[in-house]
Amino acid sequence: MTDITPDLCDDNPDLVRVLEPMLSNFGGREAFSGEIVTVKCFEDNSLVKENLAMPGHGRVLVVDGGGSLRRALLGDMIAESAQENGWEGVVIYGCIRDVSTIAELDLGVQALSAIPLKTQKRGIGDLNIPVTFGGVTFNPGEYIYADSNGIVVAEEALTDSP
Repeated sequence: MTDITPDLCDDNPDLVRVLEPMLSNFGGREAFSGEIVTVKCFEDNSLVKENLAMPGHGRVLVVDGGGSLRRALLGDMIAESAQENGWEGVVIYGCIRDVSTIAELDLGVQALSAIPLKTQKRGIGDLNIPVTFGGVTFNPGEYIYADSNGIVVAEEALTDSP
């Protein structure tokens, strides 16, 4: 089932928060969900790379990239690492690159846009803090549900699968 977010909104109107429509699907997995892990960074994807290289255990990395359209926070090698390590998906308030390769991966990826420029690796950023964009605060340990209809966040799991 790929249209889970409308049903979650209909069935749990008081339990969900809905992200403003701003992100597009880029990954090969159109619908994905899981427990939230957060990264806050700006034009430096060091923490994104580091975290997606660790076991994901079905979680989703939510990256607050400050909405930058100048550098890509995710590329093909990091996305392949995320898939290999069992991450369900990556949500980026920023850009990605290598979109054709990422579209072939069994990984959910939503982002603002694409740009071919990579980031510098300075090791700057914050891990597992609340991040806010698009009218929603994403807290580590909460749950995210994403599909082509949008993104829904809840304090606890509302379903077993996307």
